[in-house]
Amino acid sequence: MEKQVPERLINLTLPEKIELSKKIMKEAFERFTHNELCVAWTGGKDSTTMLWLYLEVCKELGQPLPKAMFIDEGHVFEEILALVDQVKNKWNVELSVVKNSDVSDKVQKVGDLIRVADLTERNRQEIQKLGFAEKAFPFEPESYVGNHLMKTVAMNLFMEENGVKALSTAIRWDEQEARMREDYFSPRTAPEHTRVHPILHFEERDIWDTIHEYHIPFCSLYFQGYRSLGTKGSTIKTSDIPAWEQDLENTRERAGRGQDKEEIMSQLRSLGYM
Repeated sequence: MEKQVPERLINLTLPEKIELSKKIMKEAFERFTHNELCVAWTGGKDSTTMLWLYLEVCKELGQPLPKAMFIDEGHVFEEILALVDQVKNKWNVELSVVKNSDVSDKVQKVGDLIRVADLTERNRQEIQKLGFAEKAFPFEPESYVGNHLMKTVAMNLFMEENGVKALSTAIRWDEQEARMREDYFSPRTAPEHTRVHPILHFEERDIWDTIHEYHIPFCSLYFQGYRSLGTKGSTIKTSDIPAWEQDLENTRERAGRGQDKEEIMSQLRSLGYM
């Protein structure tokens, strides 16, 4: 039976939503040590807002921010990198940049072919999980194979190597159908950890209202009309007006993202994707 998103949480006022997110973060701090909890930060509006909320909670608790993880999938917007660098310095973020270099080092540009036989045993095993039987694949970070290797595998390796027991991500119920079944605390395996989702109840409009109300930094691409940011080669803007001025309630937030990936989001998430 399909899980229903709790309407009472969606209908909370913005201050109530912020307080609920803070409550979830405080519970995460009670359940996990500072070194066990990591924040997944993409440089997008949602994860930067989540990081700001963690900053506010840490101020209240008198403790440092948890470490953050940024996944470099191999084709990142320069504007995102600039925003991440700016905020990292402003908020004193302990940031690890995560990359599956075994894959990305074998190409010069997106579209170049990678021979499966040339990859490490771990990456070959991960490709087998996908049922991919070809001898080579083009390097495309948001394809089925590319997304798994460059994002999920890179993330999992980082968690395994750093003893991460809880990964906080900025997914929202209203953002993507495959994410509507999520809970605030969700156990995962391979590696064993808990996903913490403190802003599930936020809607796209709430994010922008929070950003403007509290002067949270955001990527300049949103000024240009982008609403949801993926890789540089598979993300387009769907309007020429700033994201927050668009019809957020009646148009699709992720329409500018690669739709092949959107159609297989459930499969990607079953493999560990955020």
